[in-house]
Amino acid sequence: MKSFRKLTVRTVREERGITGLETAIILIAFVVVATVFAFVVLTTGVFSSERGKETVFAGLQKARGTMEIRGGIVLTSAAGVVDDIQFAVSTAAGGDPIPLDPAATVNRTVIAYRDATTVDNDVVYTVTPLVGDGDTLLEPGEVTLVTIDRASGIAPAPTIGPNVRFTFEIQTPVGAVLDISRLMPAAIDPVVQLH
Repeated sequence: MKSFRKLTVRTVREERGITGLETAIILIAFVVVATVFAFVVLTTGVFSSERGKETVFAGLQKARGTMEIRGGIVLTSAAGVVDDIQFAVSTAAGGDPIPLDPAATVNRTVIAYRDATTVDNDVVYTVTPLVGDGDTLLEPGEVTLVTIDRASGIAPAPTIGPNVRFTFEIQTPVGAVLDISRLMPAAIDPVVQLH
């Protein structure tokens, strides 16, 4: 019996458990994995928020470079056919300056004309400052009159007569495209204002 007791005591003494060093290694591994995971999550979040900020700023720049029509479109005609087309434009509220120099070759505003039979992607136009400092840069608070001569400004010269639907598309260097689409009345007076 004494030998059985010795054997039992020796077996109990040789029993091994997890040591402090093994525990520390496991904890360090968990901490490293958690740190790497947190770094990946934070980096992804920062990248996503930076992309979102870029998108917002691009949208703001596009909105700030937009024009709007002030009033209606005024057409003058002779013998029932339109001669001149005029409309006043200004920047959108809080907008950036928009170049309106028709003679510029770069960084200029382009006006396109479309109807059922005619397409002209570069209409010749003139500008007359109504409110502002008198230059061709449309700045906040200014109003500029755009005039298009149907016969010489649009090629080929369309016949804008009764019941004709036409569209002007104003494309600024930055900002949204402004579409102006109108339908001519059944009878055309010497001066017609379309809203």
